[in-house]
Amino acid sequence: MYTFSNRLKIGSLILMALGLVGMGIGFVSAPSTVEEAKSMVAAHDDGHGGGHGEVTHEATGTAAHADDAHASDHDEHLLHQLQNRPWSATYVALFFFFMISLGVLAFYGVQRASQAGWSPMLFRVMEGITAWLVPGGVLLFVFLVLSVLHMNHLFVWMDAETVAHDELLQGKAGYLNPTFFLVRAAIYLGGWIAYREISRRLSLAQDAADDNSNFVKNFRWSAGFLVFYLVSESMMSWDWIMSLDPHWFSTLFGWYVFASMFVSGITVIAMVTIYLKSRGYLPDVNDSHIHDLAKFMFGISIFWTYLWFSQFMLIWYANIPEEVTYYVTRIENYSLPFWGMLVMNFAFPLLVLMNSDYKRLNWFVIMAGIVVLMGHYLDVYNMVMPATVGDQWYIGIPEIGAVLFFGGAFLFWVFRALTKAPLQPTRNPYIEESRQFHY
Repeated sequence: MYTFSNRLKIGSLILMALGLVGMGIGFVSAPSTVEEAKSMVAAHDDGHGGGHGEVTHEATGTAAHADDAHASDHDEHLLHQLQNRPWSATYVALFFFFMISLGVLAFYGVQRASQAGWSPMLFRVMEGITAWLVPGGVLLFVFLVLSVLHMNHLFVWMDAETVAHDELLQGKAGYLNPTFFLVRAAIYLGGWIAYREISRRLSLAQDAADDNSNFVKNFRWSAGFLVFYLVSESMMSWDWIMSLDPHWFSTLFGWYVFASMFVSGITVIAMVTIYLKSRGYLPDVNDSHIHDLAKFMFGISIFWTYLWFSQFMLIWYANIPEEVTYYVTRIENYSLPFWGMLVMNFAFPLLVLMNSDYKRLNWFVIMAGIVVLMGHYLDVYNMVMPATVGDQWYIGIPEIGAVLFFGGAFLFWVFRALTKAPLQPTRNPYIEESRQFHY
């Protein structure tokens, strides 16, 4: 049985405490009036020699000669952007760690449904990571409820006055409306969490059984779950991410988000496995298991790049104004995180994970995993921030605080879950094949 070390436990609690302080600073320092918002932008521009605030005035046409009504609308929009920043920082970190757990659940379901012989030694690790789905899902649902209650301005289609002046949003109101939005969220979260709990229960019951009936049930549940997951994950990405830009859409977006969460989840499986092995646990996990996980990290990184390029190239080449604006905004105002994400998620894995020998080096996989996770955090950041804070962005205390808090909570919950059962299954029909997995 795994014992949650005091050092790791205290470390995760410290991260949560520091994160709460940082998040609190972000919310407290957000402006409450238009005058405060304008003074914050002016102070920020003075400290950086112009920048985001200046771009906003030029981009929205609110120069000195703009009429008063237009200027008033711009000032109100600026206030909402700055008020959104701590909420957006929280949302990015909350979604990022939730998608890691959901990506692991998808990978776990694939292993179960395909009856893979190499991976049963890693099942307990996957089950531990997916434990975050429950608290993470509850926190996400609460966040969405607060958004519906207009505690923030992230989802513009939730504002009745905005919809009243926007024919496109009126046409989407049958789908994009607060009640149906929350009902769908409850269905997604309920389905994912239900499968995780059922599969976990059957997995533990299999160890105590004298036949393979629980294994067969788990296989059937996993096959059914994957069908539900493919539909619900795509709809979730439309609801929770793409609807932040309700005038823009991409038919590839569900797959794109899936690739990001899938590679992030596999990366965390590898990192947790290596950590546990370094502490003397999982003695039967060998270099070949780590090598396979690293191969998935490499392969799905290339798959993510294929989807990114397919989406970008088609929209950029077509040059339809309502579509290409999505990328113009990010390239002009988010050039560093936009291109940095591409380097970290494609160029880096391509160069460092191509060599087969390096995939067997634990320290090398950990190093690569840290960069990959940072890259996919930036991926979520690029998906959320331009739509919610515009060009009033920079990575500071609210963003770092949110990552520290949810990262600490994620570590605490996952490693606490790992203490609840033996780390190696005993009665899985393929356990011996997994134990002797070498090539």
